[in-house]
Amino acid sequence: MDLHLTHKLALITGSTKGIGKAIATELAREGADVIINGRNQDEVDQVVADIKTQFPNTNPQGAAADIANEASRTHLFEQYPKVDILINNMGIFQPMEYADIDDATWNKFFQINVLAGNALAKFYLPKMLDQDFGRIIFIASEEAVMPSGEMPQYSMTKTMNLSLAKSLSKLTVATHVTVNTIMPGSTLTEGVQQMLEDMYADSDLPKSEWEADFMKNHRSRSQIQRLIRPEEIGRFAAFVASPDASSFSGEALRIDGGLVPTIF
Repeated sequence: MDLHLTHKLALITGSTKGIGKAIATELAREGADVIINGRNQDEVDQVVADIKTQFPNTNPQGAAADIANEASRTHLFEQYPKVDILINNMGIFQPMEYADIDDATWNKFFQINVLAGNALAKFYLPKMLDQDFGRIIFIASEEAVMPSGEMPQYSMTKTMNLSLAKSLSKLTVATHVTVNTIMPGSTLTEGVQQMLEDMYADSDLPKSEWEADFMKNHRSRSQIQRLIRPEEIGRFAAFVASPDASSFSGEALRIDGGLVPTIF
C-alpha cells in the first residue's frame, strides 16, 4: 500500500531505539526522509546508516540533540527549520511508589515528557500551516486514560499529551494539518525489557514466561495477553502520519490490545 509519503521530511524524537526507531523505520519503508534523534551521536549515526542501507532511495539524516534542553532545541531548529511530520515520541518512564516521588521528579517528567514536545510543536506548527500540510503526532500511552498506579508521574504526563494535542488540533481547523495522539499499550521496548529484568531477576520464573506472567498479573485486561511489538506501533503511526489519514485530527488513537475498556 502506497501511503504517499515519498520524500516527506519526518522528525521522530527519541528514535535510536524502541517505538521511535520502529516508527522511523516504517516511515522510511514508505519513502519518507527521516530525521533520527537521540542524545548519543554514535547511536544516531548507526540508525541513520542502518536505515540508509535498508531503504537506499531515502535520505535519512541525524539530529543528535537533547530536546529537553533549550540550547539543543535551538540548534535543531537551525539545522531543520521545517518538517512535514513531527513525531513527539521521546519520553521517560519508571515504576515508582507515589510516596517516593519528590517535586524534582514530578518536574523532570513534566519537562521531558510534555514541555519538550510542546516546544517542537510550537516551532513547527506555524510552518505546517503556511504550507497547508503537516502531521504532528504525540506518542502517549494507555496510562493516559487508565493509569495502572505503578508510575503516577508518568501517567500524568501522558494525560497532558492528550490534552495538548487536542488543543493544538483546534488551531488547524479547515487545513490539511492534523494533530493526533497515539496511545500504545504495553510494548516490548528495550526499556520494558529492562523493567521485566528488574521485576523478575530474583524470581524462579523462567525468562520465557516473564512476558505472560507480567500480562496476567499486571495487564490482565489486555485482550491479546502479550506485549505489543514496536513495529506494530510503527506501522500504525506511518499511516496516521500519511496524507491518506486526513480524517484523523484531535484524536486519541488507541493501539493497546484491548487493554482499555470501550464504553458504548
